[in-house]
Amino acid sequence: MSAKELVKAFYESDLANDSTIVPKFFHKDCELHWTSSHGFSLLKFNDISNFFEGTRKSYDALRFEFTHLIEMNEYVTTRHTLFAHTIENPDSEIALAHFSALWEIKDNKLYRGFEISHKVDETDLVSMNSYKEIKI
Repeated sequence: MSAKELVKAFYESDLANDSTIVPKFFHKDCELHWTSSHGFSLLKFNDISNFFEGTRKSYDALRFEFTHLIEMNEYVTTRHTLFAHTIENPDSEIALAHFSALWEIKDNKLYRGFEISHKVDETDLVSMNSYKEIKI
């Protein structure tokens, strides 16, 4: 599987319900350097596992729309929007955040990630339109 195929498979997996996602996709020595609206976080394997455990408690389904998914050797760059169905309102999908990420793949797993995210402002149509899905 190519690096791009691996990253795409990760984002297309059932992150909201599948407890095997982290060991299946993340390297045991992984690091995720994440800058969000809450500041900077450095997440290692167990931190990522705990994060997705919390995700499974809050969301019924997650979906990612990509504007960019670019591969160069063992690196993959993404630009995407995260959509979710909350446990409280499973019939309604909401846009949660826009992301840009750079993933390094090692041993066919997500090894090192550098990610930036910010909350979606659905009233800002210019921003929303810049994140319209493209076919990858």
